Amino acid sequence: MHTEAVKELFLRTGGLLEGHFVYASGRHGRHFLQAARVLQYPDHTSALCEAMAQPFAEARVDLVAGPATGGIILAYETARALGCRAVFTEKEADGSMALKRGFHLKPGTRTLAVEDITTTGGSVRKTIEHLAARGANIVGVACLVDRSGGAVNFSAPFHPLAQFTLESWPAEECPLCAAGEPTSEPDDLIVT
Repeated sequence: MHTEAVKELFLRTGGLLEGHFVYASGRHGRHFLQAARVLQYPDHTSALCEAMAQPFAEARVDLVAGPATGGIILAYETARALGCRAVFTEKEADGSMALKRGFHLKPGTRTLAVEDITTTGGSVRKTIEHLAARGANIVGVACLVDRSGGAVNFSAPFHPLAQFTLESWPAEECPLCAAGEPTSEPDDLIVT
C-alpha cells in the first residue's frame, strides 16, 4: 500500500477534512486527518494493518504496542497480522505513556510500536521510552501516515504507509485567520 491508496481511503471515508483547524501544537491549517473515520471500517483497518505489518514480517515480533487512543485498534490488528500479542500505553499525569491494566512485559520482548498519525512522534517516542525502560527490544515503528515531512526520527526502523504534507502556520501568520475564516471543529464536520 502506498501514499495515494492511503489518501484515497482517507478521502473516501471522510478522514481527510478540509476547513480551518487549530492543531494540538497551536498551529493552524486547512486540513485535518481523522484516522478514526477510516478505522471504523474493519475491512480497511485489516488491509492497512496487514500493510503496516509487512516490513516487519521477518522481525520475529512478539508484541505490538500503540499509544491510546489512536494506536489501540492498530496494535490489535497489526498483531493479528503478525500472529502475536497486542497492548496499548496510556497517558500518565506527568504526560508520559505507560502500560497499565495488568499488561506484562518480559525483558527482551521483541516489540513493534504502531501509531495512526505521526507529526512530532511524541506519543510513540514516550511509548518506546516506557517499553525500553521495562526491557523491551524495540524492533521498529509503523504508522499509517507520517505528516512530519520526514523529520520524525526514532531509535528503530520507521515505516509509514504514507507521507502527507499538510501545510500549517503559526496562529499569527495564518492566512485563514487573516481572511476572517472561522475555525472548524473536526468532530462537527459531516462528510458525505
